[in-house]
Amino acid sequence: MSTRILIADDHTIMRQGLRSLVEEADDMEVVDEASNGRDAVDLCCELKPDMVIMDVGMEDLNGIEATRKIMEECPSTKVVGLSVHSDRQYVGGMLEAGATGYLLKDCAFEELEDAIRTVLAGRTYLSPSIADIVVRNYVRQVPTKEPTAQAKLTPREREVLQLLTEGKATKEVARELNVSVKTIETHRRNVMHKLDLHSVAELTKYAIREGLTSLNE
Repeated sequence: MSTRILIADDHTIMRQGLRSLVEEADDMEVVDEASNGRDAVDLCCELKPDMVIMDVGMEDLNGIEATRKIMEECPSTKVVGLSVHSDRQYVGGMLEAGATGYLLKDCAFEELEDAIRTVLAGRTYLSPSIADIVVRNYVRQVPTKEPTAQAKLTPREREVLQLLTEGKATKEVARELNVSVKTIETHRRNVMHKLDLHSVAELTKYAIREGLTSLNE
């Protein structure tokens, strides 16, 4: 039986390239593609793939939050993060969210295939070039200067923060999340209070630093 894989990336050419590479393996098939994290979660719930190859930096809902939602809704699905970012907040964020693999986008397909098979076998795969990051921050348990956004904010607050700092108006965010404008305004006030930030510019800088807002890859 083929391993059923969902590809989530906000760049069409990247999705197409990954699909071609994955389907070169006789025992793997791509069941669908998603261009953002929210679609990835919906497709995962619908199709129940064995694995999601997840871009970390995407608009609307980033790969970290999408992975966290997938782990809640489809815990049997494995997630492998794929990104140009090797920074602590991205690697750590994906692992904390439940991903069991993390590769950089400049890896060879042989490494991606190895990662897929390693994760499906119940083990964790990390690109050798980022393994030392995990060692420094998790094995040695180096303390951070302050709690991350993952610790300070609720999942919905992180979701609202990303959408607002991507330039969406309050009404747009409310419509997308199917809640009232007043609810979004309350979330925004709570976020600013918890983070001790006082402007959209400060919120945006914070979201970028913590890997909540996608960067152009």
